[in-house]
Amino acid sequence: MSGMTDLLFRDDAYLRDATASVLAVDAGQVQLDRTVFYPLGGGQAGDRGTLQTAEGLIFRVTDTRKGEAPDSVIHLVEGDTALLAAGSPDWDYRYRLMRLHTCMHLLCAVVPGAVTGGQISDGKARLDFDIPGDGLDKDEITAKLNALIQGNHAVEPRWVTDEELAARPELVRTMSVKPPTGTGRVRLLDIAGVDLQPCGGTHVRNTGEIGPVVVTKIENKGRQNRRINVAFAS
Repeated sequence: MSGMTDLLFRDDAYLRDATASVLAVDAGQVQLDRTVFYPLGGGQAGDRGTLQTAEGLIFRVTDTRKGEAPDSVIHLVEGDTALLAAGSPDWDYRYRLMRLHTCMHLLCAVVPGAVTGGQISDGKARLDFDIPGDGLDKDEITAKLNALIQGNHAVEPRWVTDEELAARPELVRTMSVKPPTGTGRVRLLDIAGVDLQPCGGTHVRNTGEIGPVVVTKIENKGRQNRRINVAFAS
């Protein structure tokens, strides 16, 4: 499948549905010209939900992945996928991912060191940090995270040019995955006064929406690799 998809979630992660046209269908894989579904990437799970035809037929989307072309999205769909025209992600599931993804940005602000990996799934998330020693404390990190959450900091996406990002390499916290460049601009996630770094994921508008969290475990994954696991407190 080829062709670009208008990624509506980049500008509004709260958009729950949209009308779209089908670009391609192949063995349960559907590409639309525009979508509110976030595809697996950046450690965040792909959205699931439904696609609906203009005639009212509903099909279940079991996962969402990136296509081969830049900014293309493939929806993995059950059933006969002909004549699909609109889509809506599972909002409760998506919102939980948004809350946790935003929390991982707060974790970056709390814990020094480059990020070597991460994963955001339903109800829990983790980040791996390039940090030597055993000085990380679960209770201390939990307290700092919840203080930032309760600070009700505004969360907003913004864009910079490739050249602006190249001039500020300190903004890139991830070692294993570099932000995509070459299209002329890069999307940043800005948590006012707390964290600013490239990210193409979906996030809440205010840290207060995350709710209480807890660091469930800190693991030693190598000489300088510490894995911090976070989950919702309730």
